[in-house]
Amino acid sequence: MPSDPAQSSQARFTSGSILRHVVTMSVTGAVGLVSLFLVDLADMFFLSLLGEVELAAAVGFAGTILFFTTSISIGLSIAMGALVSRAIGSGGQEAARRFAVNNFLFGVICAVVVVAILWPSIPVLLSALGATGRTHELATGYLRIVVPSMPLLSIGMSSGAVLRATGDARRAMYIALSGGLANAIFDPILIFGLDLGIDGAATASVIARTTIAVTGLYGVVRVHQMIGSFKASAFLADLKAIVGVAGPATLTSVATPIGYAYVTAAIAKYGDGAVAGYAIVGRVTPVAFALFFSLSGAVGPIIGQNLGAGKLDRVSRTLVESLKFIGVYTLLLWALLYAMQEPIIWTFDASPEAATLIRAFCLWVVPLTFFLGALFVANAAFNNLGRAVYATAANFGRATLGTIPFVYVGGQLYGAVGVIVGQAIGAMVFGTLAMALCFWVVARMAPTAAKADTRFRWRTPLSAFSSGRVYNVAPEELVEQSEKSSKGDSDR
Repeated sequence: MPSDPAQSSQARFTSGSILRHVVTMSVTGAVGLVSLFLVDLADMFFLSLLGEVELAAAVGFAGTILFFTTSISIGLSIAMGALVSRAIGSGGQEAARRFAVNNFLFGVICAVVVVAILWPSIPVLLSALGATGRTHELATGYLRIVVPSMPLLSIGMSSGAVLRATGDARRAMYIALSGGLANAIFDPILIFGLDLGIDGAATASVIARTTIAVTGLYGVVRVHQMIGSFKASAFLADLKAIVGVAGPATLTSVATPIGYAYVTAAIAKYGDGAVAGYAIVGRVTPVAFALFFSLSGAVGPIIGQNLGAGKLDRVSRTLVESLKFIGVYTLLLWALLYAMQEPIIWTFDASPEAATLIRAFCLWVVPLTFFLGALFVANAAFNNLGRAVYATAANFGRATLGTIPFVYVGGQLYGAVGVIVGQAIGAMVFGTLAMALCFWVVARMAPTAAKADTRFRWRTPLSAFSSGRVYNVAPEELVEQSEKSSKGDSDR
């Protein structure tokens, strides 16, 4: 039976323990993400059993491009979560449903456009990353299968954002769990049972994305009834607010794979063994730090609801509690991965070059990842505080100034190991700066100015960078606009 939509979309995060909300949202989000990331790890393990180093390298190169498409989907889901949670926080249930349906449509349109541009460019992009020969051929085939499923991924991620915005972290977790389960079932069947190899792994990923989309829509439509009826006039009226969040948020997310692509190209200079090692590290990292990756989706709704309710003291406390949480988690994980480095090397039958990279990751990179978590928290705050352009600047800064010089110098001094350590040091610098800026922004938002600072007026890109605001519509205005639009449509 569908739950009462009014009850299911209450502003749950505006009262109670902030730390409990952060932990609950992060852990449930992380469980779902771990299920997906573990399947990626299983992909790597299954393919390693086939005995071709080119297979692991191909997945590494393909993963760099898929990271780009996933980051766009994440950016689109951030817009969904920010607008829906803020409307819920201010009591605008109808506005929340309206933003949900319009964000879904906008996300699918964007995903289709990206696929149309990206699909024919796959061979060129892989060559630019340094893939050659058999590795290039395998990666091309893999991407040809997976890339067209991006709209399904966008639907699934945006569905999770709606559910988190309502406070239903459990069902948001089920979305990712369902995809992970589907992938885990079909991976061995297609890779080994049907002898499809890397193409089987790609097909299993498409099945998983389909499962994610269906599961997500069930929670949004049937359980919470959070999809309003579509009206073209409402879509056009909301477009500026949606683009105002989705544009900077997507740019923020895309900055990460841009930096990742540069690092992959730098690693490629040291051979397929080094790329395979980096691919293994790239699969271990999301599993180990799933809590960090879930923080963006966890902290955003908490900040959004409290901002919509005008409770800036709880916004500040959310930032502090989040940093404490990731600090303790980083220390525990550092000890665990340092002890597990040799079993990881053995499990994936890593070559000597790959093993060296894995050891450096466990010893030097893991502790520095705390600052990447701080950057995620800051980005989530910026996107929900009306300062999305700050998140864009921080992430692009990390992907360029925080990556290129550090990776170049590290590579010159210590080879492939210097590349990944240099990348981590750059993240440390920009994570610290972003978090400091975030606290400064919140400190300036006095309670009496809360509504003025969270009003979302459309700005030109130039004025947005000069003012730090990209969008500004007060929550109560969203409700008012929604009611006016609904009334106007009914009158017509």
